[in-house]
Amino acid sequence: MIKKTSLVFAMLFALALTAQDYFPKNDGVHTVNTNYKALTNAKIYVTPNQIIENGTLIIKDGQVVASGKDVTIPKNAVIVDLKGKYIYPSFIDVYSGFGIDQPKRNSGWSRSTQYKASRTGYYWNDHVMPEQKAIKDFKYDSNTATELLRAGFGVVNTHIHDGIVRGTGILVALNNNNGNQYRVLDDNSGQYFSFSKSVKSEQSYPSSIMGSMALIRQLYIDADWYRKGNIKTKDLSLEAFNRNKPLVQFFEAGSRQNIMRADKVGDAYGVQYVMLGGGDEYERLDDIKNTNATIILPLDFPDAYDVEDPFTTESLSLADLRAWNQRPYNPKLLAEHNIPFAFTTAKLKSIKEFKTNLLKAIAAGLSEEKALEALTTVPAQVLGKSSEIGSLKNGSLANFIIASGDIFDKNTILFEHWIQGEKTVFEPVNVKDIRGNYEFTIANTPYKLDVSGSLSKLKSKVTSNTQSFGSKISYDIDWVNLSITTADSTANEFIRIVAKVNDQGNLSGKYIDPYGNESPFYAKVEKKSSDNETEKDVTKSASVYEMAPLTYPNKAYGVKSLPKQETILFKNATVWTNEDSGILKNTDVLVKDGKIAKIGKDLSNSKAKIIDATGKHLTAGIIDEHSHIATSSVNEGGQNSSAEVSIEDVIDEKSIAIYRDLAGGVTSIQILHGSANPIGGRSAIIKLKWGESANNLIFDNSPKFIKFALGENVKQSNWGSRSRFPQSRMGVEQVYMDYFTRAKEYDELKKSGKPYKRDIELDVLAEILNKERFISCHSYVQSEINMLMKVSEKFNFRVNTFTHILEGYKVADKMAEHGVGGSTFSDWWAYKFEVNDAIPYNATIMHNAGVTVAINSDDAEMSRRLNQEAAKSVKYGGMSEEEAWKMVTLNPAKLLHIDDRVGSVREGKDADLVLWSDNPLSIYAKAEKTLIEGATYFDLEKDKAMREAIKKERSELINEMMQDKNKGLKTKPISTKKEVLLHCDSMDSGL
Repeated sequence: MIKKTSLVFAMLFALALTAQDYFPKNDGVHTVNTNYKALTNAKIYVTPNQIIENGTLIIKDGQVVASGKDVTIPKNAVIVDLKGKYIYPSFIDVYSGFGIDQPKRNSGWSRSTQYKASRTGYYWNDHVMPEQKAIKDFKYDSNTATELLRAGFGVVNTHIHDGIVRGTGILVALNNNNGNQYRVLDDNSGQYFSFSKSVKSEQSYPSSIMGSMALIRQLYIDADWYRKGNIKTKDLSLEAFNRNKPLVQFFEAGSRQNIMRADKVGDAYGVQYVMLGGGDEYERLDDIKNTNATIILPLDFPDAYDVEDPFTTESLSLADLRAWNQRPYNPKLLAEHNIPFAFTTAKLKSIKEFKTNLLKAIAAGLSEEKALEALTTVPAQVLGKSSEIGSLKNGSLANFIIASGDIFDKNTILFEHWIQGEKTVFEPVNVKDIRGNYEFTIANTPYKLDVSGSLSKLKSKVTSNTQSFGSKISYDIDWVNLSITTADSTANEFIRIVAKVNDQGNLSGKYIDPYGNESPFYAKVEKKSSDNETEKDVTKSASVYEMAPLTYPNKAYGVKSLPKQETILFKNATVWTNEDSGILKNTDVLVKDGKIAKIGKDLSNSKAKIIDATGKHLTAGIIDEHSHIATSSVNEGGQNSSAEVSIEDVIDEKSIAIYRDLAGGVTSIQILHGSANPIGGRSAIIKLKWGESANNLIFDNSPKFIKFALGENVKQSNWGSRSRFPQSRMGVEQVYMDYFTRAKEYDELKKSGKPYKRDIELDVLAEILNKERFISCHSYVQSEINMLMKVSEKFNFRVNTFTHILEGYKVADKMAEHGVGGSTFSDWWAYKFEVNDAIPYNATIMHNAGVTVAINSDDAEMSRRLNQEAAKSVKYGGMSEEEAWKMVTLNPAKLLHIDDRVGSVREGKDADLVLWSDNPLSIYAKAEKTLIEGATYFDLEKDKAMREAIKKERSELINEMMQDKNKGLKTKPISTKKEVLLHCDSMDSGL
């Protein structure tokens, strides 16, 4: 029994709420019945795991007063008998755009790029708008609200989906019967972030994901400095940002990789984001779990592709095929790993898709309890509103659904949806569900009746033996009216049936023949629409197939488990040491614990795997000093200096170019920022450990590098904005002088011990001045090469590497004197005007002048055949084979300051090795095995087996898609988009 004191408390609480109703009533009659309402004999889901059979729910003044089996019903209560019905808490959509007219992109195009903010009194970047309040733009949309109510949602958390920092949201009850004074539950429900720029501004910065990350990082620093009173000017954005910090912090990541990126930013500033996911979280569940984030899941599972045309089907990647098959399993797998998640209708084309996809997730193994949690208690916890919404506990809002049965059964009828004690009726709650299959006999002729559709719009089908008849059915409370067209349709004659539905679901009444004669009628129900539906049938109707195998990365050539370090003994190889010992014939190399343990003849180790390398060549792994593979974006071109951005933030471990490079004997690369601006972003030095997560690819304790650029790309005078500085090569020099002067002043203040505002960009430039960070500079023309060396000498540091350096042969002596290396192409020239003087002898001439020279790729295709690029210097200039080979192994290792670990075959170095079938400089040579730290990341024989497995898996998935189309399920056309291969000049945004 519920104590009387709790009832009294609930009554007082309810009276306090109604006392706030001070709005005038000028639009009709508004007398409100304030009696208790008692909903009895229902199966009540108080929470997903607290269920009351044959329970009673008492509500008053829009709140739950009591619930239980033995609840005392107050006098004068309105009693509603819900025998056989189910009551569920209303669903909550925690990431909605409801009631907000989302901004549209300006269709106009300006020749001049906008570099500065367009607003006064706000933060310096237009895409940062924490001062936005969704409540100001909110307009209640009753039509959309009704759609959401029909889908089970009673509360939505909505905001303006625009910008990097988007301001605050609003929590709204979908109460169609009362005004906004009742609907708005919270007008500051959270602060919202994304990596995407606002469509309302053309300000160019940021133009990439890494730029967005850097902007948010600097924002946290600036806001803290402002909070401490160190900025005297008023900044409305920073004030709002600081004011919003105690709120729930939502981040629209939209993919597994972006979840990790957002979490990286949040961790740096002690912020725990609630993340909007992308449905691919299952690919790295341990990484997702380690973020400690609650994930908001859009149920936007991809449709099957139309795979009837075998030619277009060939262009489908295995990753796309798997995504269709695997994504419905994502919620189940998150639940199994105890990762909290909530569902949202965000990203769906139609609200009607929600239940279809939810049932698909349940068919894929998600428990109904977890599904209900994701729609009720979890979003309530996220919003900090568990005492008000998400359950039917005492004191919570009277937000609930009345349904005919299990809410996750596709045939369940949603009768009513109550919000704050006010109901919206979809179907009469006392109506019986007559849908199903019936058998009856008229004039000794057996008939079958199939009743389907919704209760408010029933469909009937009447057959006898193989003959079908026209029919029309209507239903009101307990009575069915059915008319059947006779066999002679031209006679316009009907059999009319009037029957009552009994408790067993059978029909009994009378039929009237075409001549007006009446006879008794009885139809026995053989099968209800929800009966006899097996688990297999549900899975089939939801179009869920057995989950395709998960690999790392989850695409073609991915591995089911990461390779392990092994003890390996290569026997009788020709070993290219890159050391004083030169090339050793018939030599053994022992690999142990990830290192090169021993080099010599007749070695043995009882625990080692023996590899016969007779007639084969063993070398150090190739190192590409200048690459742009495995990155989600390459350029942050929104301003002259982007030293604050880092390629480490946007490493794409799924890039197939990693595997292709391994097949070409490449083991380490430097991923450089592009050449959009004079001062580019920081680089990432990685090992190509195919299958590892992005962070695990980064070289341990890797040296710090940054990309600079000279020439046509950075001045942009031939194609960029006329408002941009610089517009000339002279202007580029002044950019360097200005930035290094400011960095020097900043560093002196920082070292003085006086208060200073941290600036990430100037921190990085100060590292260059302090010789803690190295420059790799995109360069072509000798005059500019000279210029940057002079600028660096003026500020007492040196340039580390000139990359491309196609006129290096003209200034090789000055380069050697300065101490700068050259990383060049083997024989590229004349692809644009400033490289017209390039010659294939460039590498040899610089080498002969004493410059450390490497051959690089700057190209995903070239990177996997750098062994052949190195060989060209033997032809052009007569370089020895050993020195040519060093240009893609030891020399780039020296330029990257990692030659103590890699680049040569020496005892104690990392076992980053390649076994070649022939002389590695030969066009006939194939990499048979590529090792990184003693683990085999590429094996030619395994590659052949993988190709067959990929072919088989593709065929199976395509056949499943064909089954979907044959069942009449929706399919989509195959996209013709191609893989984008980034290089130095790529101006993609990455957003």
